[in-house]
Amino acid sequence: MRLPENMQAMVTMGHGDIDQLVFQPDWPVPMPKGDEVLIKVGACGLNNTDVNTRTGWYSKAVSAATTGASYARVAEEDPTWGGVPISFPRIQGADVCGEIVVVGDGVDPARIGERVITDNWLRDPKDPTNIDKIGYFGSERDGGFAQYTTIPTTNALAINSPLSDAELATFSCSYSTAEGMLTRASVTETDCVLIPGASGGVGSALVQLAKLRGARVIALASDAKHAAVANLGADLVLPRHPDNLKQILKGESITVVADIVGGENWPNLIEVLERGGRYVCSGAIAGPMVNFDLRTFYLRDLTFFGSTVIDPKVMGNLVCHIEAGHIKPLLAATYPMRELRDAQTAFIQKTHIGNIVVTP
Repeated sequence: MRLPENMQAMVTMGHGDIDQLVFQPDWPVPMPKGDEVLIKVGACGLNNTDVNTRTGWYSKAVSAATTGASYARVAEEDPTWGGVPISFPRIQGADVCGEIVVVGDGVDPARIGERVITDNWLRDPKDPTNIDKIGYFGSERDGGFAQYTTIPTTNALAINSPLSDAELATFSCSYSTAEGMLTRASVTETDCVLIPGASGGVGSALVQLAKLRGARVIALASDAKHAAVANLGADLVLPRHPDNLKQILKGESITVVADIVGGENWPNLIEVLERGGRYVCSGAIAGPMVNFDLRTFYLRDLTFFGSTVIDPKVMGNLVCHIEAGHIKPLLAATYPMRELRDAQTAFIQKTHIGNIVVTP
């Protein structure tokens, strides 16, 4: 196909408030290098990493909850998920669904025309399991808030699905994060999993994927979202911050807490874990600083897992689940790409259920 020289893109110009997202009507179309492909973007989902990187929330100088606003104290040496600086300008956006339109040297031309979603973890092909050599799409390289984007061919996963581009763009980050957490914690049908923040992108994915493993699922969500969370398969849906969680859960054996919320309610989550239970965390949207009683941790033989970089098998498993119809997208809203500021504002407010997506 004949490609334009320029494209429309939403470009992050630096750390700061939402005005750092700038619409560029004539940004150069990138060209794939060796072992890369060029994707014509059909849709790109939003995620917390976009917000946290723009604002600098990942910096250890920040102790507040995710707000979407810039922070007065952000250390320049650790403002990203990997604890390193990021170069600007940067096109963010990781959750791409689109079509391969050009391939670089070393890539089979038969890939042109494939419909794909992205595996966002950029691995060293010579050392793919080394987490010290891993980057993230839309962070360490330009992502999908644009009409075109490039990515290594191994990160463009062919998919055969009747779902729309916008629906498929809800999966890559949220569902791989959720599946990565459940994999890290070795969740099986013998477990009962407690999920705070169960109405968000990752939370709603956790509900579906934990049920797919046969686990019992207890979800925490605001009252207005209970019906939607129950419809995802949760066995029990409770208020977001119950006054006495331990008393309410009396009779339940919570073996796993899968948490992306953190914040002041965190000690109550740990208190309900059974002896020998597991806690797995991949976020802290309510705040990263928590009160931690070491006695609860060691006297009850608990195991804690941090979960960021996913196992290489996770995305392949996820594509299989999507194609088989085992999991469903939860598309909250779709915005035109040039309205990314509005989309991200809505995302930060957390009144939606599922995922928000932009389209070029």
